[in-house]
Amino acid sequence: MTSADHYRALAAQCDAKAKQEADWKIRAEWEHMARSYHRLAQQAERNAQTDGTHETPLPRPAAPPAQQQQQQQQPQAKDGPEIESRPENDR
Repeated sequence: MTSADHYRALAAQCDAKAKQEADWKIRAEWEHMARSYHRLAQQAERNAQTDGTHETPLPRPAAPPAQQQQQQQQPQAKDGPEIESRPENDR
């Protein structure tokens, strides 16, 4: 069963529920859902005729939290002061 066929089957179910409903507000909602499924079926047919589909891209996973860098002691120079390594100077 293609996507279009699946949406048409759902539309038919909504149409059937609308015909059985006595409350006009609920019947209108079922009819609205049926029209929406018919539009989805039409879009699925158009998608099948093209190379690409019109789907929402999946969300990207969140980036892992940044880890702190540890400072390493630099060897002390014989004739000068001790030089510290700082993350902002390592760039």
